[in-house]
Amino acid sequence: MSQLRLYDTARREIVPFEPGEVVTMYTCGITPYDATHLGHAAAYVGYDVLQRRLRDRGHETRCVRNVTDVDDSILGRAREIGVHYLDLAAAETAKFDDDMIALGMLPSWSEPRATSAIADIRGFIGMVLERGHAYQAGGAVYFDISTYERFGQVSGYDRATMLEYAAERGGNVDDPNKRDPLDFVLWQPSLPDEPSWDSLWGPGRPGWHIECSALALRELGTTIDLHGGGADLIFPHHECEAAQSESATGEPFVRHWMHQAMVRMDGEKMSKSLGNLVFVSVLREDWEPMAIRLAVVKHHYRDGWEWHDDLMPAAADRLARWRAGAAAGGDGTAVLETVRAHLDEDLDTPGAIEAIDVASAAGADVTAAALLLGVRLSPDG
Repeated sequence: MSQLRLYDTARREIVPFEPGEVVTMYTCGITPYDATHLGHAAAYVGYDVLQRRLRDRGHETRCVRNVTDVDDSILGRAREIGVHYLDLAAAETAKFDDDMIALGMLPSWSEPRATSAIADIRGFIGMVLERGHAYQAGGAVYFDISTYERFGQVSGYDRATMLEYAAERGGNVDDPNKRDPLDFVLWQPSLPDEPSWDSLWGPGRPGWHIECSALALRELGTTIDLHGGGADLIFPHHECEAAQSESATGEPFVRHWMHQAMVRMDGEKMSKSLGNLVFVSVLREDWEPMAIRLAVVKHHYRDGWEWHDDLMPAAADRLARWRAGAAAGGDGTAVLETVRAHLDEDLDTPGAIEAIDVASAAGADVTAAALLLGVRLSPDG
C-alpha cells in the first residue's frame, strides 16, 4: 500500500500522514446564521474525501465538526431579524444538515454545540489563567501572547500580517483593554440583549477561539491527529486555538494542520459578509446533489477556484458519462487502484477524476472508484 501524504500548513510542505488505527479529526463547523454556500461545501467535501480514503486504508475515523451557536455573527443576525439566537441556530443547522446529507457526507462522529460547553470553557480558561498565560481587564479575560513563544507556529505570518488579518477577521485590535493588539479574548462581558453566563471573572460569554479548543479537548483529548477548516481560519482562529490549547495542557494540540482553499465569485472570496454566495440549496433545485459534489471535487483542495455558471453543466455531463461506464460492466479494479494512488498524494482529486474519465470511456465499471470521491453513481444518488 502506498504512503498517504498530505500538505501540513504548519510545516508548509507535503509530509507523510501516519496516524494510528483510530484517526481523530476536528473540522471547524458553521456559524448557523445563513444557508450553506459553496465555500462550506468545498471545505467539508475535502475532509469527507480524506475520511473515505482513511477508512478505505483500514482506519477508523472520528471527525468532530462543531456548531458555533453563540458568537458575534449569529447574535448580530438574530438581533437584526428579531428572533432568539438559538432558534436561528436550530433552523439554519437543520438546513445545513439537509445539504450535507444530500451531498453524501459521512456523518460526523460528533457535532457539539458551543453552548453545550460553557462549563468546559470556564474550566479551560481557568487552566490558562493558572498557568500565567492570560489576564483580566475591563471585565474580560485575554490571552497574553507574550507568554507563548510559539505564537505564529501555524500560520508562519509576520506581525504585520497578523495585525492585518486580525483586524479583518474580528480580532478587535483597537480594544483598549488589551496589552498587545494581538492578544485575544477568552471571556467577554455580554451586551444587555446577549446571552450571559456566570463565571469567576463576571457574567459574560466565551470568545470565539476558546470554543473550539474546549470542544476539541472534551471530544477528542489533548492531542488530535488532524485539524482543519477553511484557509481563512489559519489566522487568527487556528493560531489562537493552538496557543491557548498548548498553554492550558502543556501538550501538543495538533499533529497535522490541513486547510481548504477559498472559493471565489466575481474575483472575491465567497463569504456571507460580502454577499457573493452560491447556495447549495438553490443549486439543488436544478441539479443533482452528486453533480454538485462532482463540480466541487474536481478542484484540488489547496487550489482556490472561481465559481462560474459552466461548472454545473460540465459536472452533470461527467456524471452521466461515469454512469454509462458503470452500466457497461467492465473491470474497475485498475482504476480503483489508480484513484487510491492519486488520493494518497495530497488528495489529488483532479488526477483521480481524469483517471475515472479515461476508465469510464473505456467501458470500465467506475462505481467503486467514484465512491472513494463520495460520488454515488446510482440514479437516486
